[in-house]
Amino acid sequence: MLILSMIILAVIGGALLSVQAAVNGRLGAAQGAIRATFLTFLVGTAFSAILVIFLEPRHSITLFDVRKWQLTGSLLGLVYVMTMVFAVQRIGTAIATVAVILGQLGMSILIDSFGWLGNAVIPFSLNRLLATIFLAIALWFIYSGEEDANAAMAADPC
Repeated sequence: MLILSMIILAVIGGALLSVQAAVNGRLGAAQGAIRATFLTFLVGTAFSAILVIFLEPRHSITLFDVRKWQLTGSLLGLVYVMTMVFAVQRIGTAIATVAVILGQLGMSILIDSFGWLGNAVIPFSLNRLLATIFLAIALWFIYSGEEDANAAMAADPC
């Protein structure tokens, strides 16, 4: 039951990332990609600070004591948000999101297969390969379907 709950939670998190991408895409169109990224992190930092102050229990080590490579996640998050702010405006939320998920899936399989970053090794399998291939096919279908719709709209704008 715990695994199912975590999968549902991850699906909800993924759905919220798509909403975030669409919202940030509009913010980026109005303010520019870098400013929109800054504003996203500023609001997120303020909210996170409130959560840390009021809800986070004390830990035996501080942020100054953790391995420094573990702090790179914030920089990687910055790259993700800025990429999505820039991409959603140009290719739409669906294509950008599926492309990101394809990248996430590919890298996740590598991380699992080799146990990178201190994670447990989960062997590569045919099912994982097929999932990646099917997701790439889904990206192609979404992209080509949108291209067809754009061509139809250009030919008959009414």
